[in-house]
Amino acid sequence: MEASADVLVVDDDPTVSEVVAAYLRRCGHRVRLAADGPSAVASAHLKRPDLIVLDLMLPGFDGFEVYRRIRRLGPVPVIMLTARGEEHDRILGLELGADDYVTKPFSPRELSLRANSVLRRARHAAAPPDQAADIRRVGDLEVDVTGHQATRGGEPLSLTGREFDLLAFLLAHPGQAFTRAELMQLVWGWDYGDQSTVTVHVRRLREKIEQDPAEPRLLVTVWGVGYRLDPPEAQDALGPPAGAGRTEPAQRGQRGQADVSPNASGNHPPASPSRPSTNPARPGPPSGAHQ
Repeated sequence: MEASADVLVVDDDPTVSEVVAAYLRRCGHRVRLAADGPSAVASAHLKRPDLIVLDLMLPGFDGFEVYRRIRRLGPVPVIMLTARGEEHDRILGLELGADDYVTKPFSPRELSLRANSVLRRARHAAAPPDQAADIRRVGDLEVDVTGHQATRGGEPLSLTGREFDLLAFLLAHPGQAFTRAELMQLVWGWDYGDQSTVTVHVRRLREKIEQDPAEPRLLVTVWGVGYRLDPPEAQDALGPPAGAGRTEPAQRGQRGQADVSPNASGNHPPASPSRPSTNPARPGPPSGAHQ
């Protein structure tokens, strides 16, 4: 059984709150309930929870504002509940630092499993000070897993918890391709769920580590498989970016056309510059030829 944690469940639907609370209590957790934004913030001020299960649509003010205010107290893991399926809401939640999101309707058992996974990661991140440093590097990317810090070229990267976990995992397995399902299970401990979560995190991570997110060179898509982190030496072996490679064949084609255009059809050799060209289609010799 998971170690007991203090979980704040925030939802204005009492049925949802009670069902979620019942499943979390079965896992051994202590559960507090709040039905609106102001009461959720007040409860967190009384005692900062170990985890928040937070609905986005709340009276008073919405879940995004609740999390902004509670986060001022210090780092608190959060799972966002939403009836909204729009990608914009998922991205906004992830940008705010949400550890996970679940779209309604959802399985209470799945939610409780995800809650346990988030709590395990949060406890792991709070490593004891005497733990040996775990620093992973690929090129100018560096992740200090023990200190929970990431840099590129010496400059700090502002990553959410999920983005940090994903980058740290990929840095530990450079050059290896993983499916989205594998990343969900290996990085975040999910055996099932919405795989578009991985897609969102990959896109957000590319915006922070790639020079050109539209043409990723580090975190690349492996078509038909998933994603792979390519170290710089692998990029050098693969040659220049696709954009640079496209111009050279075109230049070769232009040079070739100028040199061998008479032979482009392959039906006759180029005319020799040392003798005049002939035109077999021209009728008879000129009239002066018989004079």
